[in-house]
Amino acid sequence: MLRETPMDGRGAMRIAVFSAKPYDERFLSQVNGAAHDLVFIEARLSARTAQLAAGADAVCAFVNDDLGGEVIARLADLGVKLIALRSAGFNHVDLAAAAEAGIAVARVPAYSPHAVAEHCVAMILTLNRKTHRAYNRVREGNFALDGLLGFDLHGKNVGIVGTGQIGAIVARILTGFGCAVIAHDPVENPACIALGIRYAGLDELLEASDIVILQCPLTPETHHLIDEAALGRMKRGAMLVNTSRGAVVDTRALIGALKSGALGSVGLDVYEEEADLFFEDLSGTFISDDVFARLLTFPNVLVTGHQAFFTEEALTAIAETTIANVTAFERDGEPLHPVRAAPRD
Repeated sequence: MLRETPMDGRGAMRIAVFSAKPYDERFLSQVNGAAHDLVFIEARLSARTAQLAAGADAVCAFVNDDLGGEVIARLADLGVKLIALRSAGFNHVDLAAAAEAGIAVARVPAYSPHAVAEHCVAMILTLNRKTHRAYNRVREGNFALDGLLGFDLHGKNVGIVGTGQIGAIVARILTGFGCAVIAHDPVENPACIALGIRYAGLDELLEASDIVILQCPLTPETHHLIDEAALGRMKRGAMLVNTSRGAVVDTRALIGALKSGALGSVGLDVYEEEADLFFEDLSGTFISDDVFARLLTFPNVLVTGHQAFFTEEALTAIAETTIANVTAFERDGEPLHPVRAAPRD
C-alpha cells in the first residue's frame, strides 16, 4: 500500500503516474523536484490495475488510460481526489462519473502546437517524396527512382479541418510552401484569416483539396467525420493526413478507399483502436488487430505511433503544466486547468 498524504499544504501529494515510460519519469521528475511524491507505474490504468493507486492522492493518466465510470469508482474508493491528465484530450474520461465521485479532473490544454504541426508537415513531405522508401532502397544498394515520383507542393490546394493553435501553425507553414489553404472550423481563427486562408464547408473542402489534414478534437460531432461518404467526395488520388484523434476517421472506410485506389496516400499518427498498440514494443509478437495489420500492407500508407507530440519542448511543457495542476489543487482545492462535465439539460 502507498502511504496516505495530507492535502493541507503541509505535505506533498502522492501521485500515481500510470502508463509511465522512461521519458515520463525523466521530464516529470525534473520539473517536480521534491514538490510531490511521484510513483511511476508502467501499466496502463484500467479496472484491473486501478488498485495500484492505493494510498495516492492523485493519479496522472495519459491518452490510452481507461478513465471510464468503473475505474473512476475504484479510484474514489481508494481515496483519489484528482485525475491529472498529461494530455489535452479528455474524451477518454467519464467526466460525469468523476463529478459524482468528487474527483477533480485537470488537463494540459496546450504544450507545443509546433511539435504536432511540424510532424504533420513531415508526414506530408515523406508521403509525397517517398523518402521512407528511398531510405530503405539506398541501404540495399538500389538507386532506381521508379516508384518514387512526387509532386510540387507549391500551388496545391490543402484543406485543414480544425484551425485551433495546431491547425493555424500547419496553415502558416504550408502557405510558406506556396499552397492555397482552405479551412473548415465552426469557429474561424483570425490568425488564419490574416494569412489569407479561406473558410469553407466540409464538402467543398474535401472536393477541392489535393491534401486533406485533420487537426480537430474528437467530439460526438467529429466521430467518424471522415467516413465512406466523405472519402467519396475527395479528389481521386488525394492525400489524407490525420494528426488529431484516431476515431475522427472510419478506418474500415479508409481501407476501402485505399483498395479502390481512390486515395493517393494516407498518413496516420493516430488510430481509433490504438490503445492496445501504441506506446508499446510489440516487435517480439504479432499484431492481433486485423484492421490495423491490413493498413500496414499498403505501400502508400505511413503510420507513426502517436509520435507527433514527442519533442523536448512539448514534454517539458506537459510536465510543467501537470505538476502545476497538482500544486494548485493541493493549495487551493482546484487545478489550474480543470475539465468539467457539461451541465445536463
